[in-house]
Parts: sequence; C-alpha cells; structure tokens
Amino acid sequence: MASKKNKLRVFALGGLGEIGKNMTVLEYGNDLIIIDCGVAFPQDEMLGIDLVIPDFTYLVQNAHKIRGLFLTHAHEDHIGSVPYFLRELNTTIFGTRLTLGLAANKLKEHGLASQAEMVCVNPGEEVGVGCFNVEFIRATHSVADSVCIAITTPVGVVIHSGDFKVDFTPIQGEPMDLQRFAVLGDRGVRLFLCESTNVLAKGYTMSERTVGRVFEQVFDESPNQRIMVAMFSSNIDRIQQVINSAVRHKRKTLFLGRSMINAVRTATELGYLDIPKGHVIDVNEARNYTPAQLCIVTTGSQGEQMAALSRMAANDHRQIVVTPSDKIVISASPIPGNEKMISRVINDLLKLGAEVIYEGMMEVHVSGHAKEEELKLMHALIKPEYLMPIHGEYRHLKHHKDLAISLGMQKENVFVMDIGQVLEISGTSAKVNGVVPSGQLLVDGLGVGDVGNVVLRDRKHLSEDGLIIAAVGITLEDGRCQIIAGPDITSRGFVFVRENDDLMQGARTIVSESLSEIERKNTADIQFIRNKIRDDLREFIWQRTKRNPMIFPILMEM
Repeated sequence: MASKKNKLRVFALGGLGEIGKNMTVLEYGNDLIIIDCGVAFPQDEMLGIDLVIPDFTYLVQNAHKIRGLFLTHAHEDHIGSVPYFLRELNTTIFGTRLTLGLAANKLKEHGLASQAEMVCVNPGEEVGVGCFNVEFIRATHSVADSVCIAITTPVGVVIHSGDFKVDFTPIQGEPMDLQRFAVLGDRGVRLFLCESTNVLAKGYTMSERTVGRVFEQVFDESPNQRIMVAMFSSNIDRIQQVINSAVRHKRKTLFLGRSMINAVRTATELGYLDIPKGHVIDVNEARNYTPAQLCIVTTGSQGEQMAALSRMAANDHRQIVVTPSDKIVISASPIPGNEKMISRVINDLLKLGAEVIYEGMMEVHVSGHAKEEELKLMHALIKPEYLMPIHGEYRHLKHHKDLAISLGMQKENVFVMDIGQVLEISGTSAKVNGVVPSGQLLVDGLGVGDVGNVVLRDRKHLSEDGLIIAAVGITLEDGRCQIIAGPDITSRGFVFVRENDDLMQGARTIVSESLSEIERKNTADIQFIRNKIRDDLREFIWQRTKRNPMIFPILMEM
C-alpha cells in the first residue's frame, strides 16, 4: 500500500532526446531499480571518443537503495554500459538467458566476470525486489529473448516496453505475449514507458523472416561471388538466417570481428544458433575455398572505424582482401549520426570493385522497432493512465505524445521528458517535479569521464586550426626573468614550415620582441610571460593568415 509521504519517482538517465544509452530508473522510498544500461555512438564532434555512456552520479549517491538492474534485451544501446556501471556499483543483474550471456561477454573483456551476480529470468516469471514486483513479458524484437517489463509498485503498475515490434512469425520462440498486456490493461496500468524510435513510420514493421527471403535471393543470384554480410553481432536471428542460406547453397561460413565471434559462440552454446557441424571455418582456412564456396558474416554495419568491414574497405584487414568478385550486403539501417561513416565505407568498397547492397536497394534489413500501428495496438491493450514516451529524439517523443492524444489520452497525462527530469506519481496524480544529476560520460580508450567539453573543444580547435609551439629558455633570478635561449617556433597542423619560412621567421621576431619587453619589465611572473607570448603571437598570426591556431608557449627554466 502506498505511503502518503512516498511517491514513485520515475526518470531516465539516457534515451530521452537521443538515440542510445537507454537507462530508466524507478524509485520509491528506500528502493530503487534500474532498467537497461546502454551506450550510444559518439557524435561527429566528439573527436577520438569511443563510446558515450550515462552519468551514474545519482546512482552512486544512492547505491544503498539499488535493488537490481533489469535488462530488456541484448543490444548495445541497452547493455553496453554494464561493465562501466559495475565498476562503480555492485548489484544483481536480471535478464533472460541470451541477454545475460551476451552481457557476460562484455564483463569478461573488462575483467569483471567474477564480480557480477546474474539471475536468469524467463518470460512469464516474476521477481520481487524491495517494494517492487518485476514481471518479464515475452516480446519480439530483432534479437531473441527480448522482454517487456511490468513493475507492480505501491502506486500501481508501470509497464516498460523495452524495444519491440509485433512480429507474428519470429525466427525462434513464440510471438509477443499480447494477451498478457490485455490482462494488465484490464486491471489498470498507471504508467506506460513506451519506446518511440519508429513512431514516425506509418503502418506495421515487417517480420524478420522478410530478410531471410531476401538473403535467399542474394545467394541465388550470386553463384560465383563471395558473399559478405555485415550486421550487428547481437542480431542472432539474422545470423541464423544467413547460416541457413549458406548451408542450402553449400557455402562455408566464417565470422569476422571480435564481438561477432563472441556472440556466435555464446548463442551457439546457449542453443540460440543451430549451426551444422563442420560448417563454420576459421579465417585462416578461407584461402582453401573459392569465392563461390564462402560466406563471410562480419561486424561494421555502422561504419565503425575499427570494425572488420571498415578495415576491409580501407584495405587494412590482415586476412581478407576485398575484390571485384565480392558481393557485400550491409544488413542494418544507419543509427542517426552514423550516416557519414557508413557512406564512406560503401564508397570505399565500391572503389575496390565490390558490389554493395544496402538498405533502400533491397529489403536486406527490417527494423526491430514498432511503427505507428503497432504502437496504437499496444496503447489500446494497455490503456495507460499516464504515458512517458522513451527511446527517441525529441521529435519522436513529441510525435508519440500527439499519437497518444489522438487515441484519447488527456494531454496533461502525457509527459515528454528530458534526461534527469523526475516524474512523481502518487496514488491520485502525476507531475514533473525536480531533476537528478544526469548527462553523459565519454569513454576514450581506458579513460571514462576524463574527456569533457574542454578537452573536446581543444581537440576540435587542433583539428581545425593546428598548433604552434613557442619554446624559450629562461632563468629566474632576483625576481626577474632573463632570456637565455630561443625562441624556437614549431608548427603542427598549421602550415608546412618549409614553404612558409617568412611567416615562421616573422613569428620568431614577434616572440623575441615580446621577450625583450618582458625583460624590461623585470617580472618573474611565469603566467604573465606565457600570456604575453600567446597574445602577441596570436595577433601576429591572425593579421598575416586570418587563422587562429592553438598557441602553446613552453618556458624551460635553465
């Protein structure tokens, strides 16, 4: 029974106003649960950044309240941050078999496998944690073992959709458990947290089996070509369909990319992939087969720089060389922000003579997300009192709100939120009230959060304008600075020194004049000296070139 004092607090630490790093929190009194823990791809301006993860500050501050992390499915934007989360916090992780299996691969890579307590929950089962009762409901998506989550709280039932589409002919398992949603809807649902990724698309999302038929067509039409298929490594059902086509056409399959190899191994061990014995070969065996005898399944469908397909496109893969005898299928749609990277990879592959098939040319990809009519169906079944659209940019969330209102929901009962904003639900009302610390952490190599806006600004400055270093040898005696060596001027990424000798000599002259003025002032203020050199040199460079490189004075005390 709900306390008059306590209210259910619902907020997202990712996945609102953006695509990716999905993370939702439910908090009541001293109990808190987390749904999903994903990553996002870096934007173009995030130079050198590998991943973007949620800011866990609020969770660290309230670690004593956390009762569990619940995972809806195994895509990167829902499980990719789990290793970074476990570095800061230790809690039980709940998920289905395949989801936990693929999450465990990530934890092994980070040396955290022994630290994680994982509990496998099957669709249809319930888990009690704190004041919450959490039920896993069978869903269909583009990865097997996906679930929606229904949480019984002291103020009523909350349903979190995860990612889903209504697929009546899934590759494996049963269709989505729509009957359970209808039962919960009849009993009463206070809040529906519903994904919005594909809300702008009319109609229904095609079944995953549609792609299998297209794969058959590709194999039929390519008897003498080597076939490569690039996709997300977690798309186990699609991998199975490629294997099925390869087996029927008497081709061997090899897998490229660490995440792909790990995912296939895990899915096979858990029984989610059916691969005939002897069908899969190692990359080192590829030379023993003709192009017509091979099928390659690889990572890199998003143009990621270090993924196998990108390295092949750049002619930088140690074992596989792209040739005109290759037909390459990119079986994915671009995640917003990745369009340029994917276009670059496609162009590079075409330059190498390969035939490339991608979305828009054939139905080589179908979305895993519900379109407008499927969302209408879920709303009709669940009949929520309140709606909080999740998983999408603002335009998706706003359109979802408009859709809900068109279905009869009251405008004031639909909450389009930002990450960090808190929705408070009592026994009688719901309102936005307050914020929690939120944002993003940038992962660069082994560093997490040590690259912020200042560093990114400097990287952008360096990439656009270059760097000039002014090195000077000095002594500091009797409260005054004396110049004994230099200045030496070095340029990186600004101009080619050999062809701009007059400019570099002029820069030396300007710095020398600055140093003479500093000596006359009899100052030993190092910061003043640096600023004087920087300001005078910046003014000179701007007057001569109308450019603004980063200027870095180095004072070496001798």
